[in-house]
Amino acid sequence: MAIDENFFDTRQFRDVLGRFASGVTVITTEHEGKPHGMTANAFVSVSLDPPFVLVSIDNRANMHRLLPLSGRYGISILAEGQEALSNHFAARPVAGLEVSFVHKHGMPVLKGAVAYLICRVSETHPVGDHTLYVGQVEFLELWDSRPLVFYAGQYRYLDVERLKQPQWPEDDFSLFSIGNF
Repeated sequence: MAIDENFFDTRQFRDVLGRFASGVTVITTEHEGKPHGMTANAFVSVSLDPPFVLVSIDNRANMHRLLPLSGRYGISILAEGQEALSNHFAARPVAGLEVSFVHKHGMPVLKGAVAYLICRVSETHPVGDHTLYVGQVEFLELWDSRPLVFYAGQYRYLDVERLKQPQWPEDDFSLFSIGNF
């Protein structure tokens, strides 16, 4: 579909962005002793040393109101089979769903995820209808499990063999962020 260089609509923009396969995360925080969460696939690494990550949160989301109050957040990278949790935290309630949180480094995260990160908000950047929350990683944990993937508006599964060591060990985090010609 060709798009006029000077104009395109929100649906077309979303369709194009949907062609970028991503993992699925649930961002969590705690406020007044109660865990809160939201599904997000707008998650990215920012820095390895020191370790920083970024989540992009819609300014209308409850999480946008809560993060400045708590100053910390957890990230649960969802596992294959956790679609119901993703839907639940994307404001699509799933009847009868039991949500199991575990606390890691003082933050709630979702039991059974493939990885957890606990972050302290270090910077916020309002951009359009979202705010970017940069967090310094304080804690992390991972398991050798299959992740839940999102592509073209649908959940997908990654058909992987047993995880192997990267071909170039210095690039085990991101092949694309350090190359130069």
